[in-house]
Amino acid sequence: MNPVITQFSPIYQGTIIANSGYDQILGEGNPDLVSFGKLFISNPDLPKPLQLNAQLNSPDQKIFYTPDATGYTDYPFLES
Repeated sequence: MNPVITQFSPIYQGTIIANSGYDQILGEGNPDLVSFGKLFISNPDLPKPLQLNAQLNSPDQKIFYTPDATGYTDYPFLES
């Protein structure tokens, strides 16, 4: 579990949103919400591969925040 979540869950009364370590986070019942930003960028059809337990595309952080569409619209979809 992310140490920040472990430390703050008992003392913070607000909503906690995590954005990594999904399997471990969901298995332990914390936090309140999980974000999938990087995974959605690199897997535009993310719900489908998650449902099928298929291999996910890895996000390429070297092309994040580029001035054009590279890295945002060119990741492949799961093949049918």
